[in-house]
Amino acid sequence: MDLFHRQAEHTDSRSGRECGFCSSMDPDFSSRRPIDRMVVPKLDDSASAHLTEDGYVKHRIAELKKKRAVTFPAHLPRSA
Repeated sequence: MDLFHRQAEHTDSRSGRECGFCSSMDPDFSSRRPIDRMVVPKLDDSASAHLTEDGYVKHRIAELKKKRAVTFPAHLPRSA
């Protein structure tokens, strides 16, 4: 064995699955490019699992929208 090279892992990084979090939280999920919808199959549905930078950014935006909806109610009571 060559000591200067690591053992090759036989995984295909181009394969993936659609992000479940984005598909449920992003109303524009179907209009994304197919590669932007994909995540690495071995990881959970997180932003860092996305295959593209655009997918990562859109996932983070969906997370922030969800957090904002929980933190700030849509209708605040009126004050005097």
